[in-house]
Amino acid sequence: MASDQTPKFSVSDFIAVVNQSLEYSFGTVEIEGEVASFKVNQGKWVFFDLKDATGSVNCFMSLFQLRVPVEDGMKVVVRAVPKITAWGKFSLTIQSIRPSGEGSLKKSFELLKAKLDKEGLFSPERKRSLPEIPGHIAVISSTSAAGYADFVKILNDRWGGLKVDVAHVQVQGESAPEQMIRAISYFNQQEVLPEVLVIIRGGGSADDLAAFNDEPLVRAIASSRIPTIVGVGHEVDVSLADMVADRRAATPSNAAQIVVPDKKELTNMLGQLVHRVLARTDGIVDDFMKETKATLRQGWTMLDMRVDLLQSQLVTSRQVMAAYDPKAVLSRGYAIVRGEAMVGGEITIEQQKRIITAEVKNVEAI
Repeated sequence: MASDQTPKFSVSDFIAVVNQSLEYSFGTVEIEGEVASFKVNQGKWVFFDLKDATGSVNCFMSLFQLRVPVEDGMKVVVRAVPKITAWGKFSLTIQSIRPSGEGSLKKSFELLKAKLDKEGLFSPERKRSLPEIPGHIAVISSTSAAGYADFVKILNDRWGGLKVDVAHVQVQGESAPEQMIRAISYFNQQEVLPEVLVIIRGGGSADDLAAFNDEPLVRAIASSRIPTIVGVGHEVDVSLADMVADRRAATPSNAAQIVVPDKKELTNMLGQLVHRVLARTDGIVDDFMKETKATLRQGWTMLDMRVDLLQSQLVTSRQVMAAYDPKAVLSRGYAIVRGEAMVGGEITIEQQKRIITAEVKNVEAI
C-alpha cells in the first residue's frame, strides 16, 4: 500500500513541482559569495559560479540586468530565485547583483571607470557651464535626508525666490539607481526645461553610495539635456556620477553654494564696483576739466598773440598810408601839378592851401 501512495511524475512535471516548491519555500533570496568562471555568451546571457570555502552554485542572468562590472574573484551579493533547469541542474536565476565589501566595490568602480573613460564620458570638453543665476532648478534627492535639508537652507540663505522642482527618490539601495534615472528622464521631458539639474545625497559608507556608480545612472546623467551638478557624500567621496556630471560638488551644501551666488556677497561686490566706477568717473572728469582749462588758456594766449600781431600790422599799414598821403607831401612845401606840360597849355598847381591855374610859357627837357 505504501508504494501505491508514492507520487509519480514525468520529468518535466517533477521539475515544475520542485521549482514550485522552491518558490514557495524561498521565493527571492539574497546570497553572498565569490564569483568564479564568469562568462558572457552570445552578448546576451551571463553565466558564473557563486562559491565560498565549501560550496558552489551555478548562476544565470541576462546581460541587460548586469548594472555593474563583475569579474572572477569579486565578492558579490546576488538577489535570485533558486530553480531546477530543464536539464536537471540546480541554478540561481539572478535578478540583480552588487559588489560586496570594500575591495570588490573598488574593483567594480575601477573597471567601470576605465570603460566609461575610454568612451570619453569624463572628458572636460563635453562638460557644459552652469548658469550664473538660474531662475529654475530641478533637484533629485531624498527629501527626508539631512543632506537635502542642508541644501535647501543654504540655497534660500544665499539667494531665495527660485523655482525649485524636487523629485523624491531613494538614494541608496537596489532600487535607487532606477528611481533616479526615471527622475532624470522626467525633468528632461519637460516642455520648459529647468536651467540646472542637481542630484544630491549626504555621506555614507561605500556600500551606501554604490548606487551612484551604477552604469545606467551614470549614462543617464551624461546624456541629460539639462546641465548637471552632482553632490554626493563628503569631499573625499568620489563617485562615477560625480565624474560624469558637468560640475562636481563636494557635498550637498557645496552644491547649493555652486548653484547660486551669495546675495550679500554680490551686493557688497556691486557696491565696491560702483564705488570704483564713481571714483574713476571723478578722476576722468577732473582730468577733462584740467585739459579743458589748459586748452582754453592756450587758446586765449594764441588769440592775444594774434590780436597783437594784427594791431602791429595795422600800425605799420597806417604809417605806410600816412607816408604816401599826398596831403602830407603838400604840407612839406611840395606842389602837385596836373595837366599837359606843353607850350600854350594850361596846368593846375595844387599847394597845401591853394590851387593855381597857369599857362605854360616854356618847356625844357632835362
